[in-house]
Amino acid sequence: MDDRRRDRDTTVAETERDLVIITGMSGAGRSEAIHTFEDLGYFCIDNLPPTFLPKLVEMTGLPGSRIMNVAVVCDVRGRAFFDEFADALDRLEDMEAPFRVLFLEADQRTLITRFKETRRRHPLGEAGSISAAVKAERDMLRPFRERADHIIDTSAYTPRELRATIRESFLHAPAEEALTVTVSSFGFKYGIPLDADIVMDVRFLPNPHYIPKLRPRSGLEKPVRQFVLEREETAAFLSHWLGMLGYLLPHYQREGKSHLHVALGCTGGMHRSVVLAETTASHLRDLGYPVNVTHRDIGKDKEAR
Repeated sequence: MDDRRRDRDTTVAETERDLVIITGMSGAGRSEAIHTFEDLGYFCIDNLPPTFLPKLVEMTGLPGSRIMNVAVVCDVRGRAFFDEFADALDRLEDMEAPFRVLFLEADQRTLITRFKETRRRHPLGEAGSISAAVKAERDMLRPFRERADHIIDTSAYTPRELRATIRESFLHAPAEEALTVTVSSFGFKYGIPLDADIVMDVRFLPNPHYIPKLRPRSGLEKPVRQFVLEREETAAFLSHWLGMLGYLLPHYQREGKSHLHVALGCTGGMHRSVVLAETTASHLRDLGYPVNVTHRDIGKDKEAR
């Protein structure tokens, strides 16, 4: 390893800015890798010509820049540009810019099988057979494998397993960071949210709309909240509902899902669904999940009057 290189074997939390350069064999999982970083909030660029790396560091380091973490893929698809990869890495080291190189590889048989299954053309297809192209690429990438901070052999990995390995081994990201949750309330009279993963209908609960003093209030206000939460029906529902979510979310995580939208609906989206969305969000936060809450239709019934 070049003596000029800084010690880059640190976690994301230990560096002010993080630049991850993903490279490696075609078919070894670079797309899954860049998607994993994107899910974790990185600014991501696929197939970046290496010569642009120093300029990217300069731009993201300008005063006022809010881009802290960047992940880029540089590989042989860049053809002529790829010849400048080594010079670009040297330039970053001269700039003392912190960066880490993630190299993805797989054995010959696995890469050939993956290209046959997808029927995609290898970037070095002019080398002749797939086997010859894979060998040529491996020879071309050998110097960058030697400079890598992290090497992952994906031969036996599923896409989900690769994502988990990157999160746990490369990023040291806590499991709860792998899944963020949006909890929303809505009114069925205004339509079901099209992007919802789980939809729960709470119209079976007593409706505050029929209580004159509660009708103009929303589920964010204490009187409505008390009315909804003090019902026996609500207590029984929450016992089953929150238990079901506690069971489901870890399974979504293990399947590699990065974002889950849970939507609760009542008639107008102003009372019951709002109370229960807030209660659901509070429970999921207690379990350690990052949660956003939205109330899509909370004011629409008032506007219609």
